[in-house]
Amino acid sequence: MTHPTDATFAIADKLGLRSDEIQPWGVGAAKVLPGTAFADEPTSAKLVLVSAISPTPAGVGKTTCSIGLTDASRLLGVRAVCALRQPSLGPVFGVKGGGAGGGKAMLVPQERINLHLTGDMHAVTAAHDLLSALVDNAIYFGEGPRLDPRTVTWRRVIDMNDRFLRRTVIGLGGKAHGVVREDGFDITAASEVMAVLCLSRDWVDLKRRLGSIVVGYDTDGKPVLSRDLGAQGAMAALLRDALLPNLVSTAGGSPALVHGGPFGNIAHGCSSVVGTRLAMRRAELVFTEAGFGFDLGAEKFLDIKCRAAGLWPHAIVLVCSLSALRYHGGLSAEACKRPDREALKRGMANLDKHLETIAGFGIAPVVAVNAFEGDPSDETELLLAALADRGVAAGVVDVYRRGGESATEVAAKVIEKARAATPKPKFTYELTDPPTVKIEKVARAVYGAKDVELTSQARGDIDRAVANGFGELPICVAKTHLSLSDDPKKVGRPRDFTLTVREVRVSAGAGFLVPLTGEILTMPGLPRKPHASGIDLLPDGTIVGAV
Repeated sequence: MTHPTDATFAIADKLGLRSDEIQPWGVGAAKVLPGTAFADEPTSAKLVLVSAISPTPAGVGKTTCSIGLTDASRLLGVRAVCALRQPSLGPVFGVKGGGAGGGKAMLVPQERINLHLTGDMHAVTAAHDLLSALVDNAIYFGEGPRLDPRTVTWRRVIDMNDRFLRRTVIGLGGKAHGVVREDGFDITAASEVMAVLCLSRDWVDLKRRLGSIVVGYDTDGKPVLSRDLGAQGAMAALLRDALLPNLVSTAGGSPALVHGGPFGNIAHGCSSVVGTRLAMRRAELVFTEAGFGFDLGAEKFLDIKCRAAGLWPHAIVLVCSLSALRYHGGLSAEACKRPDREALKRGMANLDKHLETIAGFGIAPVVAVNAFEGDPSDETELLLAALADRGVAAGVVDVYRRGGESATEVAAKVIEKARAATPKPKFTYELTDPPTVKIEKVARAVYGAKDVELTSQARGDIDRAVANGFGELPICVAKTHLSLSDDPKKVGRPRDFTLTVREVRVSAGAGFLVPLTGEILTMPGLPRKPHASGIDLLPDGTIVGAV
């Protein structure tokens, strides 16, 4: 009888990992051990960034395409691997459901990946909330730095969509129960600890970054850091195993590294530096994705992650679908599923803007048209002809229904571009630019904004960040994913709009500033009918619905 771990070792072998370089972690998954995960060795693989046009509320299929293209590349004889983010429980139970692909282009074991996997998300939650407890403990006893409770910026987190926790009051019940103050929760995927985990190179770097987290300000207005509370050691201990990449498989038998899960609209939207660099040392071709549209995750991948990791993509895949184009042509989330040539034509303006932005980074993309059941051939032909007129390489992939074999044509184009490329970083802004200039450059070049408006709070936040030595950090804009603007109702390609920044948070441990725009919330809410209602545990222990 074949032992369950045999399949895990077989997948590891496809990535050039020996059995003594991994630790099986339940059925179908393993952790890559630190000697291999943190090795300071040169990378040799070609890196492919998979992004997308602005999605519909249900997405556009970026993860599914990343997985399918990985399988397709291996069918073409290339040692490919995908390095992807881990799903957050919030979306799994909320609107979108699972985040591990689907159909014949999914990660396995899917129910484990969507629900807990190796517990990394919970380790991030625990480390974050440990710091929260230490902050309030310092206020309660009045020891250590003279932390002003009115200036505490460190909120709590939970890996769940729960709008009722956005604003809370803690410390009620009298003196024995703490100091009364206003607080709130973010979702774990928005935690700075998550960003720290994804940008750290090893345990030493992890501990350094954790110690640099700003939790609030003292009575003299100076920042109070996590290390001032002695928190970084215990936090790092909680995250020891979480910093090790998770090895799983695609349904097509390709190796996949699933590690880290920051959202693309309210965080930096990229899987871990450790996982990506490991993949690039052990494979020929690495597919990695960045959250939501190119304006969000991909910009942050290039301007934040690539700076931190010393990497630059050899090729870019831009995923689109007919339904997403119709949505950005003005149709509702339900109506966009039905054929409409005119809406499709109008929606191409969104695609064009993303193509222009990619060109600004000096990379020629390949467009992957993600096929869905019922897509009319005439609309598909119309889109491909329009892309051909623009001189853009493109092709249709039907990986959900047909797996990697349906994507070999597109994969071949990607492989050709990646092999011919000579990566040359071209960032949107310089680190020496003032924070306001960085925001303006991203808003104009990537979103297409005409102007940027900063509220008085945002200006005060920036002035304080600069005064405290954080002015040369990159920026990680929190913005709606449904529009290029900060208004989710402005679909397509908005023009002459003003991007409004209402506040700016300092994430010194992660190493960036976070301008919050529009009505973006760092704690999502559940929909009227949560996806959780369709998830169940059967009498035999089988989990259903977690896809």
